[in-house]
Parts: sequence; structure tokens; C-alpha cells
Amino acid sequence: MTKKLKLEELGRIDVETFKKTEKIPLVIILDSVRSMHNVGAIFRTGDAFLIEKVVLCGITPQPPHREIHKAALGATESVDWIYEQDINVAINTLKKENFNIIGIEQTSTSQLISDFEIRSDKKYALILGNEVDGISDEALNNVDTFLEIPQLGTKHSLNVSVCGGIVIWEFAKSIGIGK
Repeated sequence: MTKKLKLEELGRIDVETFKKTEKIPLVIILDSVRSMHNVGAIFRTGDAFLIEKVVLCGITPQPPHREIHKAALGATESVDWIYEQDINVAINTLKKENFNIIGIEQTSTSQLISDFEIRSDKKYALILGNEVDGISDEALNNVDTFLEIPQLGTKHSLNVSVCGGIVIWEFAKSIGIGK
């Protein structure tokens, strides 16, 4: 008979162990994401897949905050994060650290994520943009590659935390999970 596992049966690591565990070379940049629930959800997804850190830019709210914590469920304590007002400063810092800057955005040059070769020997920083405006105009020309998620319905976009979950999983399974 199938049964759901209790929390103590899942074998999850504690925050101290998480901090010491090797991370996958993946950074998430939030470009003026305004919803605290979306921010919290990105932290929680980042924790699930052992990402390196989250970079909060522009108007993106910062922990600690009750509304971020609701979705993050403590992941703001495990996942490293920094705040950088200017997204281009954040991007240029990561470029100096040999990260490939990937904008998750529908643009005239974007390719489907399913057509993009994610290599386990590279480091990636994924930019997720504002819920209404997407990636800021000032950051567009500083992005190496644009990717989009194929969509078949009537809506033109996904919620930013759902989008983040999809792309983080795609990168994590190619560069980190089980490698």
C-alpha cells in the first residue's frame, strides 16, 4: 500500500549542512520582481536544487519579511543571497566570475529552452524579470543569451515563480542533479 512520507522520513539536510554542501553553479537574478510571494517561491526552489545564490535587484523586496517567509518556508536562511540595486553591476560582477548570463524573456533573439544546450562544465546566471515588464531595458544589452519556455495556450506568459521553477529544474538536471 502506498503511503505519503512524513517530514522526518524525507531525509532532508539542515541549514548548517546545506551551507556546507557543494552547490550547483547556478545563480538566479531577480530583476525588480515585486511580489514577495514570488521572491519566496524562488528561494524555496533554489533550496530544493542547491543553487549557489539569489541576487535581488532593483525594487525586488529583501528578506526578512513575513510575506517572503510564507512562500520560502525558511529557504532565505539556507540559500545565500545579496542585494544589488543596479542589475548591470550584478551582471558584470557575475560575468567577471565566468557566469553565462541567460535572460528568461521573449525577445526577437530568444530561443526555446528545449533547443538550448545546457553544459555541465559552464556556470549560469538566470535573470527573471518583473511580473509586468519582464527584464528591464537597461539589462537587455548585457545578456548573453535569451531563452523562453514553449507555451501552447492563450496566455503569453507564466507567473515568474512558475517560470523560475521550470528553468531552474532544466538547468539543475543538466548541470547538477545526479552529476
